Amino acid sequence: MFITFEGLDFSGKTTQAALLVEKLRFMDLRGARRGADPHSHQPAGSGTVHFLREPGGTHISERIREILLDKTSHALTATAEILLFSASRTQLVSEVILPALGRGEIVVCDRFVDSTTAYQGYGRGLDPEDVERINNVATLGLTPNLTIFIDIPVLEIEQRKLAAGLTFDRMEDSGREFYERVRAGFLEIAQRQHARFVVVNGMRPLEAVHLEIWHAVERAFANA
Repeated sequence: MFITFEGLDFSGKTTQAALLVEKLRFMDLRGARRGADPHSHQPAGSGTVHFLREPGGTHISERIREILLDKTSHALTATAEILLFSASRTQLVSEVILPALGRGEIVVCDRFVDSTTAYQGYGRGLDPEDVERINNVATLGLTPNLTIFIDIPVLEIEQRKLAAGLTFDRMEDSGREFYERVRAGFLEIAQRQHARFVVVNGMRPLEAVHLEIWHAVERAFANA
């Protein structure tokens, strides 16, 4: 099972992905203690849930991440940006994700290919056909079983940034109009790919968001 989380920066997706991984691992260990139930859709056995992030997840991918998020990389062109994200991704897919899925393990990834379509396609304005071709090469044709998009208004991003008092990286410093295009892109992708996408309102309390995500994951296991 391959589950991805998408959303704008400060949407809470990383927190929600971590909560899901924690619950999956708890269910996994509980199943291992009790013995596998052949009628259960819950994962069984220990050590089978991987939590990854993009860009990153391998030594090479983490090195690329440093370049992409470094504010001194201000001269990076949109084309160079998408190629770097894609280089990081294909390394992660080849080195970690495909081998794990081949062993029947669960992979939860904080961002994947939909982020490239939304950020570099809709946000940066790169040609959609070029973006799709690059994505297909980088993913080796891999598509998530389930994608959770945590949706929040762009104004909320700005308020959360101010409240956090954090220094923004190169991507986070792209401006309101850019993020409006990215959000619209995510929502359009979700509409086109509705069979695997679940759009979750990220403005609700943390536990309510987590519960909706967990129900979506249970449905995905039931239909797998």
